[in-house]
Amino acid sequence: MGRPKDIGAVDLMMSIPTGTGKPMPPGFHAPVRVAPEPGGTKGMIGYMFKDADARSEEAGDVAKVIAQMDKHNVALAQIRVHGHAPEGALAMFEAHPNRFIGDVWVDANQGMDAVRELEATVKLHPNVKSVTVSASFINPQVPLDDKKWYPVYAKCCELGVPINVFVGVPGPRVPYKGQHPGLLDEIAWFFPELKIVMRHGGEPWTALCCKLLLKWPNIFYCTSAFAPKYYPRDILDFANKRGRDKVMFTGYYPALSYDRIFEEMDDLPLREESWAPFLRDNAVRIYGLEDVIGA
Repeated sequence: MGRPKDIGAVDLMMSIPTGTGKPMPPGFHAPVRVAPEPGGTKGMIGYMFKDADARSEEAGDVAKVIAQMDKHNVALAQIRVHGHAPEGALAMFEAHPNRFIGDVWVDANQGMDAVRELEATVKLHPNVKSVTVSASFINPQVPLDDKKWYPVYAKCCELGVPINVFVGVPGPRVPYKGQHPGLLDEIAWFFPELKIVMRHGGEPWTALCCKLLLKWPNIFYCTSAFAPKYYPRDILDFANKRGRDKVMFTGYYPALSYDRIFEEMDDLPLREESWAPFLRDNAVRIYGLEDVIGA
């Protein structure tokens, strides 16, 4: 069965501008070696996503972004909230309260300042629903199981917000070992109430990802940074069977176009009963979106 067109999807990672002209915090993205290839997008993902530069202007216009969402029945999208400059995201929540939810990125190297900023940002608006932990894209890198992250994990438990965690070999040219998915095993054991969402594929350890998803009730998976035709097959098999309540759609616009995403998604080998959990229901449950998407 093909994708049902009447389910309003929740996109759990949309990388559109939400800042107010202020730069990212000093530690972010510093370790990346940028070597764009001919025809590629400039920057750290240039060799992976062709022609994404052409969508950058569109992504900076909220009206055009919403038009793309409407065209493909994307009900709600997760955007970044900069703790040091949240005004742009907050303005989007106020103008479009049923279309966007927020995700706060934190840098473990900032110690308790990061914890305090995390809490303050989550409390700025009810649409701020999650926190992102990136082991490889802060400087210096901090492995997922390092003690520097534990105050962040504890605060997320206290606030009741999920964490999004990059796992697997990253596409940008940075060392990967700090985001090996096996590091989540002890975190899930130590923080059983912390909801952990694996981002960016987990390759080449997708079998291990499935084992962790099966083992731990508090670990989940989203399909960020992959075009649908490249979704790992074992993840799709898992989503069709024992992992129907564990795997969630993520679009990754504008690096990937919605036209491509949804055209390719029509060919996914998902069962009829797997589509609603994948596109919408799991995200609503795990991120607590009833107050937003149901409004």
